[in-house]
Amino acid sequence: MKVGLFALSIGTGARPLTIQRTAEAAERTGISTLWVGEHVVLFDRHASRYPYSQSGQFAVPSDSDWLDPFVTLTYAAAFTSRIRLATGICLLPEHHPLVLAKQIASLDRLSGGRFTFGVGVGWLAEEFAALGLPFERRAQRAVEYLNVMRKLWTEEVTTFDGEFVKFEGARSFPKPPQGARLPVFFGGESAPALKRVAEHGNGWHGFNLDPDEARAKIAKLHAMLRENGRDPKEIEVAISPYNKRITPDGLKRYRDAGVDEVVIVTAPPQDESQVTAWVERLAEKWVQPASKL
Repeated sequence: MKVGLFALSIGTGARPLTIQRTAEAAERTGISTLWVGEHVVLFDRHASRYPYSQSGQFAVPSDSDWLDPFVTLTYAAAFTSRIRLATGICLLPEHHPLVLAKQIASLDRLSGGRFTFGVGVGWLAEEFAALGLPFERRAQRAVEYLNVMRKLWTEEVTTFDGEFVKFEGARSFPKPPQGARLPVFFGGESAPALKRVAEHGNGWHGFNLDPDEARAKIAKLHAMLRENGRDPKEIEVAISPYNKRITPDGLKRYRDAGVDEVVIVTAPPQDESQVTAWVERLAEKWVQPASKL
């Protein structure tokens, strides 16, 4: 089993030296993936309900530093050579797909083909409104945007005539080294989210799930995959326990549920001189037992 880390770009994880030291130590100690999330703007108050807290309020203070995920991962790529770099998740319908396709191709090129594109459709309607974007049909928009981007990553000349995107005879270079193989993970735990994985994804990133909850969702996902004529073995599953209590002994329960990677959500220490030791402790606690499963 693999262990990923969600710790960078927010708060204490938004500092250059912390990103460098975390990335270097994570790669050296066997952490599989650096996951980085995204929000463009936050609000002191919001009517939208955050799906991972009982209060419905977002857990991150609205005045927290929050770096752009693609800039953060590109910076981390400069100090590493093997570790996977992933958005967990990118709010795809908030981006223009032609611009985003270029950003991802650039990151994949500069990292040597190490990028994994984790995407979601978003939950914060106020953020969409601030960006001048409709919250409605965001899932359909995300799927179309992904189709546009995959064409741009693989075709010499691309034409697209969709509901949200229309253009003719466009060239987009460079192509990402992974090309059509660039992995796309969908986030979300709802039936529509799992359906998007089954129809369009290479992986699923579930959030705030214990092993039993993960097992039930994975069973549903596998059934959907088979309905679409796809082999469940082709889909990678990453799960973040987040608020669920987990011990190293619990890693086996996740593995037995069908999880390929457990993603630890935490924050780097305030004292940057302690960052390397902090990553080493995380690896000792999680990576070492996971490697024996």
